[in-house]
Amino acid sequence: MPTIVVEVMPKAELLDPQGKAVASALARLGHDQIAGVRVGKRFEIQVDGPVDDNVLATVQELADEVLSNQVIEDVVGIHYEPETETAAQ
Repeated sequence: MPTIVVEVMPKAELLDPQGKAVASALARLGHDQIAGVRVGKRFEIQVDGPVDDNVLATVQELADEVLSNQVIEDVVGIHYEPETETAAQ
């Protein structure tokens, strides 16, 4: 089943308290080279049938209207991950 990935991040001009907490935890663990962290959301949307321009346009609309809060977040990426077959181990 094809998967479309939607990535949403807090707007750059807003504070990201969750990212700040992660950055602080990394510093306490000795990772002083990390200058900052921003935490966002990733949605994986599986679709039936092929991914075409109409499907991508629908996902873009959903990303803008449902999956993100346009006041505080930006949709930073929508990309298609083709179906891959996994080998039995």
